[in-house]
Amino acid sequence: MTLKHRLLPLLLAAALAPAVAHADLAVTTQGVNMRAGPGETYPIMWTYQRAGLPVEIIEEFDIWRRIRDHDGVVGWVKSTLLVGKRNVIVRDSQRPLRASAEAGAKPVALVDPGVILKVLECSGDWCRLEVQGYKGWMMKTEFWGVYPQEMLED
Repeated sequence: MTLKHRLLPLLLAAALAPAVAHADLAVTTQGVNMRAGPGETYPIMWTYQRAGLPVEIIEEFDIWRRIRDHDGVVGWVKSTLLVGKRNVIVRDSQRPLRASAEAGAKPVALVDPGVILKVLECSGDWCRLEVQGYKGWMMKTEFWGVYPQEMLED
């Protein structure tokens, strides 16, 4: 097998892989600095203070990750400040966390905008989430932090 034939599957896999991924921001006691570029010499644009804030990784450079937050703010953070757990954040208005993945299902809790929830699983248009001991289902359109077609297993 030639080098060309050995590299072809790798190149195809890389071409088909998603260009972005979601991660969560792990906030240290000093906060997490978002910078204008991939390095500590670049100016700090923003300092995140909330633990578990979901972000989207849109680019990688060495130990730096270019991220986008739920407000659309883009900048660079060190990869060591990102963790692989999945969280989401509720959008615009209060949303029900439902007992089952059905629009008419009984709410188990009402979740205010800006609240961060842990993702347990996602299937179809729904995700099973947890916040403060409450577990339930919410439609993907009601929060930010997973892609529309993304499936996650418990």
